[in-house]
Amino acid sequence: MLVRPARRGDLAAIVGLFADDELNVPLEPTSDGPNGGYREAFDAIEGDPDNCVYVAELGQSVMGTFQLTFIRQLSHGGCLVAQVESGHVHSTVRSAGIGAAMLSWAIAEARRRGCIRVQLTSNLKRLRAHQFYERLGFRATHKGMKLFLAP
Repeated sequence: MLVRPARRGDLAAIVGLFADDELNVPLEPTSDGPNGGYREAFDAIEGDPDNCVYVAELGQSVMGTFQLTFIRQLSHGGCLVAQVESGHVHSTVRSAGIGAAMLSWAIAEARRRGCIRVQLTSNLKRLRAHQFYERLGFRATHKGMKLFLAP
């Protein structure tokens, strides 16, 4: 398995991973729509040195993805924090070590960049995912909240 930065040509596979997630289905559009939202977002992320989408390849197939963003904070002496977002592993290969490999890669990159922590959020309904994160050393230290704004 290989973890590498995503290429624009990986977008269909990445969106397919989002659609493969039962909790995401009602939220995820089935196409890129007229404004090219996925392409536009990918191009913006790709142009930001503190932000990158990665894929996990198994053979020649994209079987996992995550986004890693580095956030400079004013608190804690101007520390750097790594934020993992949109982590998905294809349902046919879950529990095969792909998620662990992706997060290990993200943690190593955060250490290399001098971060004081790696953080992520997880839907409250994802109990197996919470156990998985805890096995990797993550702890639920804060209560996350979101305010969804109408488009």
